[in-house]
Amino acid sequence: MFKRRLGILAGLLTLLAAVEIDAAPPPEMPFEPGEKLTFNLRWGVFSAGTAVLEVHPMKDIDGEEVHHFSLTVRTNAFVDRIYKVRDRIDAYAGGAMEGSTLYKKKQREGRHERDIVVTFDREGGYAQYSNFGKEDEPIEIEPRTFDPLSVFYAFRMMPIEENSRVELYVSDGRTLQLGEGRVGGRETVRVPAGEFDAVLVEPDMRDVGGVFEESDDATLRIWISDDERRIPVRLSSKVAVGSFYADLIEIDGENAAPPPDPPVQPRRRR
Repeated sequence: MFKRRLGILAGLLTLLAAVEIDAAPPPEMPFEPGEKLTFNLRWGVFSAGTAVLEVHPMKDIDGEEVHHFSLTVRTNAFVDRIYKVRDRIDAYAGGAMEGSTLYKKKQREGRHERDIVVTFDREGGYAQYSNFGKEDEPIEIEPRTFDPLSVFYAFRMMPIEENSRVELYVSDGRTLQLGEGRVGGRETVRVPAGEFDAVLVEPDMRDVGGVFEESDDATLRIWISDDERRIPVRLSSKVAVGSFYADLIEIDGENAAPPPDPPVQPRRRR
């Protein structure tokens, strides 16, 4: 049970429903290379670890300039003795944020390991999933399909109106889903990083598997700063096995030094 709870907690930052396809983005990106957001992960009142979202310098993949985002999750020393988590996701999306190009996930949770690579061929309309080099059959995707991490940055580019609904296609390489979320009202949120005026977004959990599927009243709430940067300041989830939180504890600006990039694998042509 405790392992399942940690798995849910580690995945909170990537369960983001997304954006209205026809909405026009603002003239400037709300994020830029060097942005680094650090979160404290909690189960109830207990601290379980940290998660870090980063925006890295633009990269060239097969002649295309793409955005590079990453998410790292690690449990603290206490939890390491019970169930050690060391996860990293690297996501690459087209320069104009028109869809994903590449998604890589190195998952180390207890004795479980995965080395996932998903390539997106936007022109061909398919995504290819592999784990430790073993490939699944490619699946068809829609235009402007995002991976589970890049979709959040696409969301940050969109106008947010109270009491509206937002949606976008999201794929992990194995399934394609039309993510949908409800935009609620504005609230003041206090987290260790400070006090923020924020907008509440509630993704629909009906098409999310695992423990969310097993919980009739499962909820996921994301508070986004109500300003031009659209920073996530708090995430919370309530499922059958408990409540989980991710609170923003630190913001590093444009002078933050990103870590070395992992090797980039070129997209396969079919």
